[in-house]
Amino acid sequence: MSTIKEIPVHLPKLLTLFRTIVPKLTNDKYKGQYGRIGVIGGSLEYTGAPYFAALSSMKVGADLAHVFCQANAASVIKSYSPDLIVHPVLDCLDAVDKIKPWLDRLHVIVIGPGLGREPPILKTAKDLLKLCIELQKPIVIDADGLFILNDNIDLVCGQRNIILTPNAMEFRRLFGEDTDSVHRKMSSLGDGVVVLEKGICDRIHIPHTNEVHSMPSGGSGRRCGGQGDLLSGSLATFYFWSLQANQPNPALIAACASSYLVKGANLAAFKKFGRSLLASDMINEISTVFRSEFEDPEG
Repeated sequence: MSTIKEIPVHLPKLLTLFRTIVPKLTNDKYKGQYGRIGVIGGSLEYTGAPYFAALSSMKVGADLAHVFCQANAASVIKSYSPDLIVHPVLDCLDAVDKIKPWLDRLHVIVIGPGLGREPPILKTAKDLLKLCIELQKPIVIDADGLFILNDNIDLVCGQRNIILTPNAMEFRRLFGEDTDSVHRKMSSLGDGVVVLEKGICDRIHIPHTNEVHSMPSGGSGRRCGGQGDLLSGSLATFYFWSLQANQPNPALIAACASSYLVKGANLAAFKKFGRSLLASDMINEISTVFRSEFEDPEG
């Protein structure tokens, strides 16, 4: 078995790199060129997750965010923000056919936030995942999107431009708990899948090289719901920008950038609200953290 290479991320160097992928704001661009993100998820019980994912993608800098949700979640999500484009189609019998025409317009697809675990919805999401892979769409898979992969990890093995974002429990379900199991399942993913393992110190796994890039600890001890959704949404925008910049390791760069941003937003909000901190407070800090850490000082 190959030895896993733990690589601590060098932040000053990484921040310099981050700034090179952030597109300059100019007057000769049209709406959509900085990013069009699609979020597949949203159910009666879980309306906040797709909202947080979609809105955070725009707060980072994407121009448009679409949410494809169940019909009974649509009005609620629309009421949260007029900035989102909401499609109440996920529980339609022909959901895949309804969503397919939109996929051509979107740069990155996030599958999972607020998806729920109703078998018909999971089947639709699974079919949409297959379609996105067929269309060669960059994909972020989070939350209940990862639940689909527990018994279907082969869906992403050998595919391109896919980032998985499991927390500690989701990571164990996907890859097991012992080192041999983790290594075996990681190796099967191939060279087109990256795994962002969320935790006190986020870890980015590059399966085909056995590299694990360890982010520094950050944020605060306040672990309110919704932070993973902020991560998946911001990750989608960073991923599009990294791909557009033709970086050699776009998924790694995007994963590091989103990890750093969200932990920074958590800390900034915690300084203001302490134990009362909510994910909605963190959204309001994205612009401040982004400006101070990611904007090019030269313009």
